[in-house]
Amino acid sequence: MAFLSSMNITGSALTAQQLRLDVVSENVANINTTRVEGGEGPYQRKMVVMEADGGRDTFRQVLAQAAGDVPAQTYNLSQTGGVRVTQIVEDTSPFKLQYDPSHPDANADGYVEMPNVDLVKEITDAMAATQAYSANVTAFNTLKTVATRALDIGK
Repeated sequence: MAFLSSMNITGSALTAQQLRLDVVSENVANINTTRVEGGEGPYQRKMVVMEADGGRDTFRQVLAQAAGDVPAQTYNLSQTGGVRVTQIVEDTSPFKLQYDPSHPDANADGYVEMPNVDLVKEITDAMAATQAYSANVTAFNTLKTVATRALDIGK
């Protein structure tokens, strides 16, 4: 049933955005962490990498088929599509240096390497993830309403 694949697509988006929010929370929690486990320097900012997950033809392909530019193909409705998180990567931008000779992690010149976490970037990323999550909740609720009404027709 097509509405079940739509639920799977929306569910994959909700899961991906929730993980994105979790990573943002971890970054903000470690904004002042100057030493990670093993003592290998300050905390490195993490980022979520997402990719489209299979599914039906792209909009461009469907439009080309509708215009007659490309022969029509049958859709494989068993592939639901959606989004998936492929990896969580560390940001390779340089660490910030802060002058604090009394800090236990200060180097010989009195500078401490601080995490490469920028609070403005994190808040922006959190807001974008929240908006995407909210949009997917709205899509899911709309789909639920459509499915309920379709079931009511059969009564």
